[in-house]
Amino acid sequence: MSPPEIIDTARLRLRKPLLEDAATIFDNYGQDADVTRFLCWKPHESLKDALTHMLSRLSAWERDMDYSWVVTPKGEPATILGMISATPERHTWRCLLGYVLARQHWNHGYMTEAVKAVVAQLFKDPEIHRVWAVVDLENAASARVLEKAGLRCEGILRRWSLHPNISDTPRDCWSYAIVRGS
Repeated sequence: MSPPEIIDTARLRLRKPLLEDAATIFDNYGQDADVTRFLCWKPHESLKDALTHMLSRLSAWERDMDYSWVVTPKGEPATILGMISATPERHTWRCLLGYVLARQHWNHGYMTEAVKAVVAQLFKDPEIHRVWAVVDLENAASARVLEKAGLRCEGILRRWSLHPNISDTPRDCWSYAIVRGS
C-alpha cells in the first residue's frame, strides 16, 4: 500500500503532514481536552509533545505502518482543521481509520468529507477489502460521522480501547466498517 500524499475533495485538501505543522496542531486542537476526550492520547502539554507526536506520524508513514493526512481547506494549506489516519493491518485485508478535528470546525461536515475521501482512496488498493473504525460508546458525534460516510455499525467491542482522558481501563466501543463493494 502506498497512498498519495495529497487527496483533494470538493472543499478540502488532505496532505501528508510536515514537521512544522506541529505548532499549528498544538494551538488548534492538540492541547484541547474536549477535542482529545475520546482519543487514545492525552492532550499535549507542550509544543515538544506535539513535535514528538508529529515525528512519530512521519516515521510511521516512511515505514508504511500508518498514513496520516492533515485536513486543510482547499487553497489554505497552512490552516489545519484536523487530521485523519489510516493504519493498514498487514495480511488481514483491513485498514483502521482514526481522526481528530479542531473544535471550531465541528458540525460543518469536514470530517465526513475527509473520511469518504480516504475510504475511496483506500479501496483503490486491491489488497484492502475492509475499512473500519472504533468509537467510544459515548462519542455520538464521531459515530454519526462514520454513519454519514457510509460505514455501518457492526456491534460493540467490549473493553476494546483505552481512552486515558476518561478512564484508566479499556472502554467499550462501537465497531464501524465498510467493505469493498458495499
